[in-house]
Amino acid sequence: MNNKFKILVVEDDSNICNIVKTILETNGYQVIDANNASNGKTVFLSHRPDLMILDLGLPDIDGIDFIKNIREQSDTPIIVLSARTNEADKVMALDMGANDYVTKPFGTDELLARVRATLRDNRRNANGEKISKTKFTTRDMVIDYEYRRITIGNNDIKLTQIEYNIVELLSINAGRVLTYSEIIKKIWGYVDSGSIKKLQVNMANIRKKLGETPGENKYISNELGVGYRMNMIKEEVN
Repeated sequence: MNNKFKILVVEDDSNICNIVKTILETNGYQVIDANNASNGKTVFLSHRPDLMILDLGLPDIDGIDFIKNIREQSDTPIIVLSARTNEADKVMALDMGANDYVTKPFGTDELLARVRATLRDNRRNANGEKISKTKFTTRDMVIDYEYRRITIGNNDIKLTQIEYNIVELLSINAGRVLTYSEIIKKIWGYVDSGSIKKLQVNMANIRKKLGETPGENKYISNELGVGYRMNMIKEEVN
């Protein structure tokens, strides 16, 4: 199973980058990194991380401008990790769209707490509304958003990261049909000629792993030609 939160670290100091990566990976996060804004943008667009940790003193463009550039196309949460302690820099970074600001040197526990809080506070449904709950339940399936874990009964469901992201998106919009294009844009960030087929393949794998037989809509319903809906059904108690 590889449904860990994915974090992009954009930091040109290799020592600091390695420290941050080690801290995050030791605590169960998947980490990708880039050493400048240009590489950072490329990695960001190709990997669609759940969160970005960004140094402001990048060698090609200033981190403030990089935040502005990212905010023009994405609301992915950003934590600034910078040696700049000037209040004006902090205010500018936050005004440009950063979600939090941590100054160097930083403590391990503080950084992890900021990461957890930012990921928790920025979970949103397809309408952009914040989701405050930590778990979702329908029938005997439980989705734990905090740990990105899905269980049915007492069994862990082993999903890939993309599969988990699809199920999570449907669950936080439970009861509502999400169109194919809505799901594709949220999960992959773009729509092309092969997107619907890619979504259908992932959904077929999800259904199989959830134990649904063809044509069964126990957890997820397929509105043919339109999209998918997570069913909101409480587990029956005998």
